[in-house]
Amino acid sequence: MIAIDRPFITDLEARLALDLNAIQVIIGPRQVGKTTGLKTIVSRWKGPSHMVTADETASPSAYWLELQWELAKKKGPNVLLVIDEIQKIKDWSRVIKVLFDRERDKRTMKVVLLGSASLGIQQGLSESLTGRYEQMYVPHWTYPECQKAFGWDLETYITFGGYPAAAELISDIKRWQDYIKYGIIEPVLSKDILLITSIHKPALFRQCFELAMAYPSQEIALTKLLGQLQDKGNVTTIKHYLLLLEGAFLVKSLQKYSGSKLRARLSTPKLVPLNNALPSALHGKASEDSVWQGRLFESAIGTQLTLMDGELFYFREGDYEVDYIFKTTTALYAIEVKSERKKGRYMGLERFIHAHPNAIPVIIDKTNAEAFFQGASLESL
Repeated sequence: MIAIDRPFITDLEARLALDLNAIQVIIGPRQVGKTTGLKTIVSRWKGPSHMVTADETASPSAYWLELQWELAKKKGPNVLLVIDEIQKIKDWSRVIKVLFDRERDKRTMKVVLLGSASLGIQQGLSESLTGRYEQMYVPHWTYPECQKAFGWDLETYITFGGYPAAAELISDIKRWQDYIKYGIIEPVLSKDILLITSIHKPALFRQCFELAMAYPSQEIALTKLLGQLQDKGNVTTIKHYLLLLEGAFLVKSLQKYSGSKLRARLSTPKLVPLNNALPSALHGKASEDSVWQGRLFESAIGTQLTLMDGELFYFREGDYEVDYIFKTTTALYAIEVKSERKKGRYMGLERFIHAHPNAIPVIIDKTNAEAFFQGASLESL
C-alpha cells in the first residue's frame, strides 16, 4: 500500500490557513480516512494542537467537551482543536456555540469537528451553529485513489469498493467479508444510527438494510419490500429507515425524474449502495454471475455520479427506463449503463430524449468506464 493524501486534507489545510474564523465540520462515512487525515494535518500544524475523540469515554458529556476546550486554550495562541466523533456528545452543538462565541473575536483558536452520522451532525448544526461553520464531506475512496494506493484495476474496485483498511484482505474473501460486516456495517447499524434516534423495530431495520444491499441500483417498491421482510411494518417506517441509512452514508435513495417534485417524492425509490463493499460483503456471489456483476457495475457508476455536482435521478415510464438522469445547473444527461455494449436501439433513452430534446444521451460501458472513473466529462464519453 502506498500512503496518499486524500483531497480533503489539502482543502482543509487551505481553509485553516485563512484568517476567517469558522468552525470546520468534517462529515463522511466510517473508515474512509477522516481521522487519519486530521492526524496528518495536526502533524503539519505550525502551532500547538489538541486532538481528542469522543470514542475515548463510554458516555462523553458536556463537561468532557468543556474540559477539552480549556486544555486546548492553555496550549497558547493559534491552537488547533480537533474533536472526533462529535455527534456522540449529548447536546454538543449548544456547548460548542457557547464556547466558540467566547473565543471567536480573539481568533486564537481553530476548531475542527469530525462526525460519521450526517443526520445527527446536521441536526446539531441547524439548531445552534448557523453562521458559525463551514462543512466538508469526505466520501468513500474513489477508483483513482484505490488504483494509486493499492494497484487495483477497475474490476477489483467495482467488486470490493473502497474501504482502505480492508484492501489488504481481499485475497481472503471470508476474512474480508467479516471485516466489512463486523468492522464497518455493524458499528454503523448498532451504534452510530442509534445515537440519532431510537429504532422501535431493530430486526426490521436490519432486514431493510440487507434487502437494499441485495438489490443494488434497482427500483424497489416499498410495498414489495415490505412483503419480503419477516418483521411487520408499514411504508412510513420503511421510508424512515431508508432516510437513516442515507444519513449514515450507506445508501442513496434515488427518485424518479419528473417535472413534479411531489410525484418524485411519491415514486418508487432506486437504491444505490454508496460503497460496493457493502453488497459484496453481505451478498457476494460468484464472479461468473453476470447479472450480479452487472448490478455492481451500475451501482459503482451511480456512486460516482453522487460525487459530482448535480442532482441524480432515474427514469421509468412503463417499460421504458433510463438508469440515471443527472441534472446540473446547465445540462441534463440521460445515462444508460451497460456492462457490455449491445447493438441495437436504446428505447428508454430514445423515449426520454423525445420528451426532453435538450437532454444529452450518455452510454457508459466497459469501453469507457475507466475514463469516466478517472474524471472524464460526461460529454466526452
